[in-house]
Amino acid sequence: MRAEAQAYVDQIRSALDLLRRFLDWDRALRRLDELNARVEDPALWNDAKAAQEVMRERRRLDEAIGAAKAIGAEMDDTIELIELAEAEGDEAMVDDAVASLAALADRAERDKVTALLAGEADANDTYVEINSGAGGTESNDWAGMLQRMYQRWAERHGMKVELVDFHAGEQAGIKSATLLLKGENAYGYAKTESGVHRLVRISPYDSSARRHTSFASVWVYPVVDDNIDIEVNESELRIDTYRASGAGGQHINTTDSAVRITHLPTGIVVQCQNQRSQHKNKAEAYNQLRARLYEAELQKREAEANATAAGKTDIGWGHQIRSYVLQPYQLVKDLRTGITSTAPSDVLDGDLDRFMAAALSQKVTGEKVEVEDVE
Repeated sequence: MRAEAQAYVDQIRSALDLLRRFLDWDRALRRLDELNARVEDPALWNDAKAAQEVMRERRRLDEAIGAAKAIGAEMDDTIELIELAEAEGDEAMVDDAVASLAALADRAERDKVTALLAGEADANDTYVEINSGAGGTESNDWAGMLQRMYQRWAERHGMKVELVDFHAGEQAGIKSATLLLKGENAYGYAKTESGVHRLVRISPYDSSARRHTSFASVWVYPVVDDNIDIEVNESELRIDTYRASGAGGQHINTTDSAVRITHLPTGIVVQCQNQRSQHKNKAEAYNQLRARLYEAELQKREAEANATAAGKTDIGWGHQIRSYVLQPYQLVKDLRTGITSTAPSDVLDGDLDRFMAAALSQKVTGEKVEVEDVE
């Protein structure tokens, strides 16, 4: 078999192996049989909420198991076709079969990632909070570039993007911003982006055209829906109001409608200023707080399971998860997975799927990759 065809086969098998490992294949098959039996029991439908949960789990398992079986069968059939075509010297048929394997490899990667999004809140909408690091204008501009990157990524996936909170930099970019991404599996994908992001470039703000390094942090947490119970004690909150910062002119906010809520036991701070009404801003900030508390609980569980937890760290050297180099060469390098791109402009325009898929896979395998940062 051609080396190209073998490479696609290896890619497909790797995706299927990871998917089976994630599902715990034998246990998943038994569980699907149990769920199918429960669905056939009329008594299940006496409890609508329980029935909904059973159906949701059954659908997820059925789709993941079905996809793995279908891809495996199609791969075996295509390999057999290639061997037959090679034996008969039919190069045109071999070419068609290799093209089919290439398409199947892409499908296997997509199905693998979809199946990996099975966490408790992965299907939920998500908040993406961006904060600039030390460095003034340089870091503010970098944070603004990250804000645009995540907006473009969300738009590529048909998600709706809302700007919940925004604090402009003094000369350029942003000091901080919070985006609300609404779409299927928004949190499941975006959660892999939590961490410090590093930019290396020749500064457009430096008259001497020197190379600068800037940092910004990204923090991702899911929107908490009605199915998730998060208790918040009002006595543990400090609520402050302040004047929202706006674009100026006729749109400037002249009332103290912006709201900041501090959760005293944890020190978590959330804020909202996108609504003209203080009441609406307070409600949105409260939703953010519930989401942050829930995300903190998810991180605690993950840490207890010895998985890699994305945590807030110093926004500076030694804590970055990804480096983006624009000069003197072009490279984006993920320091957790080793995934690279030589097209930073595409990445900064929202081409993040490969990085997210690799990070999701790493959470399943638990494999550590020794990756050296770029200079």
